[in-house]
Amino acid sequence: MTKATLKLVKKNIQSTARAVLLAESEAIRQAIDCIDDQFEQIVETILQSSGRVVVTGIGKSALIGQKIVATLNSTGTPSLFMHAADAIHGDLGMIQSNDVVICISKSGNTPEIKVLVPLLKRTGVVLVALASQTNSYLCLQADFVLNAHTEREADPLNLVPTTSTTVALALGDALAVSLLTARGFTSQDFARFHPGGSLGKKLYLKVSDIYPHHEIPTVSLRATVHEVILEMTSKRLGATAVADENGQLAGIVTDGDLRRMLNRFNLPELGDLHACDIMTPSPLCIHPDEYATHALKIMQERSITQLIVAIDNQIKGFIHLHDLLKEGLV
Repeated sequence: MTKATLKLVKKNIQSTARAVLLAESEAIRQAIDCIDDQFEQIVETILQSSGRVVVTGIGKSALIGQKIVATLNSTGTPSLFMHAADAIHGDLGMIQSNDVVICISKSGNTPEIKVLVPLLKRTGVVLVALASQTNSYLCLQADFVLNAHTEREADPLNLVPTTSTTVALALGDALAVSLLTARGFTSQDFARFHPGGSLGKKLYLKVSDIYPHHEIPTVSLRATVHEVILEMTSKRLGATAVADENGQLAGIVTDGDLRRMLNRFNLPELGDLHACDIMTPSPLCIHPDEYATHALKIMQERSITQLIVAIDNQIKGFIHLHDLLKEGLV
């Protein structure tokens, strides 16, 4: 392949990719005009239903359906997926009369859909069609229609499910977000459904879940520099709290404070210094009930690696940047 040919191929690749994204974004934009009172009625029907949302489809529509189910479940709407082909071979038994069934099909006229729809209607479920052709068999039999109309697919042959599946997926997202908004779904609710991984930890992990695993390096105001260094070294947190005679937090000594001490004082003077002479008074603290992500934000904004955990100036412990790294929050 010559350089000129390669350059032309690269140019064609980029223009093709841009054309696909433009076609799909335009199709989603047109789908906005299809959001009407019927969409609102679908949301209200699902909110009032005592059953689940069952999503079904075949081929690429089945894959889109599985993603929609995952999104609904994670945002507080109990859902399950039923493959349209498997439904007529036993899986129809998962359907309950109080369910809402969303059937995804571009044409709405496939043989599997034509077999499945009458069986679904016999169960008494509410049937929602998510289809591109609103005059199809599926849409004419459905109680509600989510109009996923697309003029053509994004490929030159107008054959590969691209634009149609993108619009179906976007409508599924619109439905899920409308439902979570109507339910008053909160970040705490989201955390209950996402306890694993860094995402879940960001939503539920608190300082109190971390700091008890550490020792509590603490020295008195009159502790010598030697005692301060021993405390910091033995507890391995790179810092020590400094407490007054009543056990109240008075300051903190960090590695940085020790370096500044060496710059300010001559070697013979170090033996006469105490914790109160080198500490940083009124240090930043965090309450045990704060979220770990808030501790991380403070550390990042202040360029520090540890925080004292305290309640009303009573020292409870330390939380270190390494803790947050281990939890995958960074």
